[in-house]
Amino acid sequence: MRLSKFLSAAFLTAAMVSSAGGAAYAAQCGNSATGFDAWKRDFRNEAAARGVSPRVLDKVLASVSYSNATIRADRGQRSFKLSFDQFMQKRGGATIISRGKSMKKGNAALFAKIEQRYGVPAGPLIAIWGMESGFGSFMGKEHILSAVATLAYDCRRSDFFTDQFYAALQLVGNGSLAVNARGAAHGEIGQTQFLPRSVVRYGVDGDGDGRVDLVGSRADALASTANFLRGHGWQAGAGYQPGQPNYRAIQQWNAATVYQQAIAHIGAQIDGQ
Repeated sequence: MRLSKFLSAAFLTAAMVSSAGGAAYAAQCGNSATGFDAWKRDFRNEAAARGVSPRVLDKVLASVSYSNATIRADRGQRSFKLSFDQFMQKRGGATIISRGKSMKKGNAALFAKIEQRYGVPAGPLIAIWGMESGFGSFMGKEHILSAVATLAYDCRRSDFFTDQFYAALQLVGNGSLAVNARGAAHGEIGQTQFLPRSVVRYGVDGDGDGRVDLVGSRADALASTANFLRGHGWQAGAGYQPGQPNYRAIQQWNAATVYQQAIAHIGAQIDGQ
């Protein structure tokens, strides 16, 4: 989930957080690694004043460092500027469609269960799954907490990622995220690449084992993705191509128009539409 539009709501959340108690501790953003350690100290004071466990803060902040790889990725998202055909070729759209049809057949019971519960058919879920992580084959190599902390410190989208960092702290605190966990360059987690706040809001236990594991459980990852789409207005039985009711939910997954178009197209091919 690459910085989707739906998270504009998170700016409001972050704004409300920053106006709450502890304003004297407001951490200052920066545009280079120089001020990152000072930001960590200030952020710790701010978060502690808002009730975050000192034990969790100490554990997390000791693990994070400024991520140049994350900053490079954040500044260089050039593939979203490609044409639709170029994007499909770069992302291996034809392969995702071919493999996706097999995935749908091989996991028919799972997709039927998800559609019954959330109203979302297999196609768009498989499209997202394939494009985000190659069906779980590569979920990223960056230290998740460092990536999110770096972007919380970075001035470009500090409010948005500060909210994501608070969500990550919540996940560490409840045992859902290990301090050494690895993910994508912006801190996305798991087989369909949820940002931390989305895990908090939409993560569900799809396999019934009593926990939410978006990395090791395809059932959890796909059910959570369906829950995300339903949470953004998905209507059971309605179409999801451009101009149809459910395309708006797809638009909330990712801000890039070409990515939205690819989800709809790949999904339709898999669903036989």
